Amino acid sequence: MLPAPVLTPFCELAVDLAPVREMGPGRAGLRRIIPIIGGTVTGRIEGRILNLGADWQTIHADGSADLDTRYAFETGDGALIEIVNRGVRHGPPEVMARLAEGADVDPAAYYMRTTARLETGDPRYDWLNRMIFVGTGGRWAAQVRLSLFLVE
Repeated sequence: MLPAPVLTPFCELAVDLAPVREMGPGRAGLRRIIPIIGGTVTGRIEGRILNLGADWQTIHADGSADLDTRYAFETGDGALIEIVNRGVRHGPPEVMARLAEGADVDPAAYYMRTTARLETGDPRYDWLNRMIFVGTGGRWAAQVRLSLFLVE
C-alpha cells in the first residue's frame, strides 16, 4: 500500500455572505445561491476575499447540501487567487432545519467537508495551481468559516 497523504494546515477562510437567494426546486433538489461578498484569508497565505462569487447549493430531500463555490481573494502583495471549493454538508434533520433558517449552529453538530483547488496566474504563487486542499467548515448566519489543509 502506498503511504497515506499528510494534511498540513494551510489557511483559515472567513467568508462573508449576502442573504440567500432561493431559486426553487431543480432536477436534483432545492437550488440556492449565496453571494460571497468579502472576508479574510489568514495563515500560510493571507489576503482579503473579494466581493464576487457565490455558493451554488443543491439541498436534497434528506436535508443534505451539495456545496459548489467559486470566488477569489487578493493577497497582501497583490496576487489574485481563485478558489473552487466543492463539498457536502449534512446532519440530523433538526440541525439542518436550523441551518436552513439561518441560525448559528455549533459546527460539531453537523458534517461539512470540502475539496478545494486554488488557481492563479501570478508566478509567485504558481505552485498553488498544482495542489489539492481539503477543508472542514462551519456555517453561521452571515459567514462561512473554513480551515483548509494542504494534501501532501
